[in-house]
Amino acid sequence: MSEPRLRAKELDAADVLAAKRAEFVLDEGGGGSGGEAVYLDGNSLGALPVAVPGRVEDVVRRQWGELRIRSWTEEGWWTAPERIGDRIAPLVGAAAGQIVVGDSTSVNVFKAVVGAVRLARSADGAAGPARDEIVVDATTFPTDGYIAESAARMTGCTLRPVPPSEIPDALGDRTATVLLNHVDYRTGRLHDLPALTAAVHAAGAYVVWDLCHSAGALPVGLDEHGVDLAVGCTYKYLNGGPGAPAYLYVRAELQDRFDSPLPGWNSHAEPFGMRPEYAPAPGALRGRVGTPDILSMLALEAALDIWDGVTVEAVRAKSLALTDFFLECVEAYVPEGRVECLTPRPHGERGSQIALRCPDAGDVMKRLIERGVVGDFRHPDVLRFGFTPLYVGFADTERAARVLAEVLAETGA
Repeated sequence: MSEPRLRAKELDAADVLAAKRAEFVLDEGGGGSGGEAVYLDGNSLGALPVAVPGRVEDVVRRQWGELRIRSWTEEGWWTAPERIGDRIAPLVGAAAGQIVVGDSTSVNVFKAVVGAVRLARSADGAAGPARDEIVVDATTFPTDGYIAESAARMTGCTLRPVPPSEIPDALGDRTATVLLNHVDYRTGRLHDLPALTAAVHAAGAYVVWDLCHSAGALPVGLDEHGVDLAVGCTYKYLNGGPGAPAYLYVRAELQDRFDSPLPGWNSHAEPFGMRPEYAPAPGALRGRVGTPDILSMLALEAALDIWDGVTVEAVRAKSLALTDFFLECVEAYVPEGRVECLTPRPHGERGSQIALRCPDAGDVMKRLIERGVVGDFRHPDVLRFGFTPLYVGFADTERAARVLAEVLAETGA
């Protein structure tokens, strides 16, 4: 047995999270020609937790089928957005009462960015120049950029795309808010949340962080670092399922001034008063809009049971060990120069994925998937491999690198 395979066996034997793998539905025999399936696309869609189907069946058959409308009160449907928000809170370093679950990430980005502009303007009042600039991560996921541009038009702001490394020098007394990604979706680069948050605050502006590629994979520290607003999806490292609802974080000290651009009856102080005038509910509840998507929301709640007894710190330690080991295996198996690693090597700059560049990446990923190693491809030449420590092991990691080398040898240098 080769040295990397022996190392994988030793690392799996010492893995304190290894037992968690049994709590997921994984196609252990679906690896195509030669071995078990290896799922390295949890940074796009997390695997299904074993407990979710039974819980969803209960929601559909009993809660909806038998109790019907009574379930809004008797089964806690009405309070699900904030209750589930409190389940997510420890995973992103937030105290209870600051996260509400609902809507998509895109909708929550819109709420947060416009809300942040309004916070900046209300804080400045008539003093100084108008806060009329939105700064956005120039490398952001496209939707975040689209929404930031729309928010700028609606608020009369100028939009400035700036690379994260240049943001501290780009800020000024006209900056209202800055929208940043904690982890770059293409490269897996982890940006410095504490330092960038401090820089935004020093300029008198408000920061909005997109946590889609970090929540559930590494410590975030929203409260510790004084983050103003944050959003994130729940279908990646939180395993909530396709289309699972996203969440919105509003720091407790800002909640009484947070003016959502999407007020709805669910965020009204008296939702069943049916009053023509809008009065926002207190706390994080003002981030709600319309009727929650109960089926998806309660599937997410069931999926979060996976985190019982697990710390984010343990997940982070294994994530770094997995990605380190994958890079070691790639270097051992793949001829030098065939791929280029885009993900930073320093642990403080790395999320929970490895991005490799190669000219024929689309064809390579197709062949990998045919052989049971599932990652994904990002145009034009990037292979992405996401490492979800709750169900990915070191033998998976070694096999992925070995099959990658085989595929690359077949497709030519």
